[in-house]
Amino acid sequence: MKVDIFDKDNKKVEILTLPERIFGAKWNAELVKQAFDIQTSNKHHPWAHTKNRSEVRGGGKKPWAQKHTGRSRHSSIRSPLWSGGGVTFGPRKDRDYTKKISKKMKQAALFSLLSRKLKEDDFKIIDSLKIENPKTKTAAAIFKKLFKASPSVIIIPAKNNRNMKLAARNIPKLKVLSSNSMNVADSLNHKKILFEKEAILEFIGQYEK
Repeated sequence: MKVDIFDKDNKKVEILTLPERIFGAKWNAELVKQAFDIQTSNKHHPWAHTKNRSEVRGGGKKPWAQKHTGRSRHSSIRSPLWSGGGVTFGPRKDRDYTKKISKKMKQAALFSLLSRKLKEDDFKIIDSLKIENPKTKTAAAIFKKLFKASPSVIIIPAKNNRNMKLAARNIPKLKVLSSNSMNVADSLNHKKILFEKEAILEFIGQYEK
């Protein structure tokens, strides 16, 4: 599969051949959704926590005698029946939301999504994203030439391109990722994907070992 490579002025400069296995995969909406749901679920950390009757303070003494008071019997003020007592079936912070997905399914979902992005012209490769100084203004000017409508974009610079990683991280609607951290959730949450040429070769190299 052949794709165009652009320069910083958004002009075509060369053609790169991409592997069909990665960028020519069939669209699988169910698998992509499954991978997205699992990834977002694994990031879920439960904060809400209610105390049960064993965690509520007090209640060591029986509130009143079992018999001859004319009132219903109670063993502890920590009972869920009492105001200030424990909570029954409330949210607990020890709940585990993690789910599992196989490595092959995870890769297949990512390949399917990247292939669709490429077909819909939401995938772009630039020959170089290197800049002399890590200035946000410089990086923003480059992306303005590449994307006219200012969509949400994932930028993947080369590993050694530290200046671009620093310069681009403060630009709104833009997320900087490394070639080995590409994932389904971020790819779905952003309209466009921009790879530096060296970074796309790094990305492909992970799956051709």
